[in-house]
Amino acid sequence: MSCYVIVTCRSLLWTLLSIAAALANLAALMTAQWLVGQPRKAGIPGVSNANASRQTSPEEYYRPTIGIYNRCTSLHYFGEIFHDSCGPYITSFSELPSNFWKATLVFMGMGILLLVIVVFTSLLGFCVHAIGKKSIFNISGLLQAIAGLFLIIALVLYPAGWGSDRVQDLCGYRASPYYINECTLGWAFYCAVGGTLLSFVCAILSVQADIATSSDKVEDEILEGKNLICLL
Repeated sequence: MSCYVIVTCRSLLWTLLSIAAALANLAALMTAQWLVGQPRKAGIPGVSNANASRQTSPEEYYRPTIGIYNRCTSLHYFGEIFHDSCGPYITSFSELPSNFWKATLVFMGMGILLLVIVVFTSLLGFCVHAIGKKSIFNISGLLQAIAGLFLIIALVLYPAGWGSDRVQDLCGYRASPYYINECTLGWAFYCAVGGTLLSFVCAILSVQADIATSSDKVEDEILEGKNLICLL
């Protein structure tokens, strides 16, 4: 059985965008840049600074951030040295501050898992063009659409958890579902939104990728005995 490697502009574009969609959502999930608080002085909460009377330098101020399961802050280490501290603020899934964020993490995790699977099928699609008599591009496009739905649910549920105690500590006591009070949205949220939209764009492009790899020009190249086929 011969193996034909078929590369077209549309299939290559779809593959690259599929990788970008997966990476965008994965990066958003792993970072703490979802909510950004107001500038505050570095230090350990509840511990007074013996040199509080001295003039404060701009370097002593920072903007704390929080993600779905991690956060970033800054601690006064020694003298004029300040240490950035980033990492998970939970040790188990049950410790997430809101049930809405638990659901967000689940739906976003499922969406990213499907997008990662599509990354592998998109690379496989250069050589394998059907699975069980079904186009690998159509199957991948369906998975991307389902992943996009999961991600939309996650993005809708996420702001519903803004009323939790941890968010109020960062954004003020007036923070409530769908209202972040003194905080601003970080780049991770917009990255997740962009990755979600990109997953639907990829789902649409998968149809064009399938058409491009099944065109008459491809058939002619195969009849000529070529195993590596590159078309515009």
